[in-house]
Amino acid sequence: MAKKEPLECPHLKIAPQAENNGKRYIEIRRGTVDSLLVCEITDYEWDNLKKGMPANLFLNFGIALLSISCSFLIALLTTNIDSRIFIVFTVIVTVGFIIGIVLMCLWWRDRRSIDPLIKKIEHRFDKAVKPIGRDKGGE
Repeated sequence: MAKKEPLECPHLKIAPQAENNGKRYIEIRRGTVDSLLVCEITDYEWDNLKKGMPANLFLNFGIALLSISCSFLIALLTTNIDSRIFIVFTVIVTVGFIIGIVLMCLWWRDRRSIDPLIKKIEHRFDKAVKPIGRDKGGE
């Protein structure tokens, strides 16, 4: 049977091994915290938290379309443009403002869509927070 190499973690630094009565010990230093809160969530909740709020996409596209529409509107108002290009610019301004405003309204409606999920998870802590155990200080 081949000898297995020990697993190494790049984030864990282990002090040099010390000898005590012929036995080798690894020094492990641990910084403790007063308490640790463990939260159990379902796969569905985890997927929704990973996705984030879908309304953010509406906000990003809404801001982009309104910015583009404002730019084209300023170009329309400050320059002399041929009739053909004027029609194209007018269509871009009109469509951009309409779609941008619709997307901003959708964002406003859905901006807090993930809050009920977070409140549901937080409510579990209010119902049953039980201490599991205490560290005996190295025992």
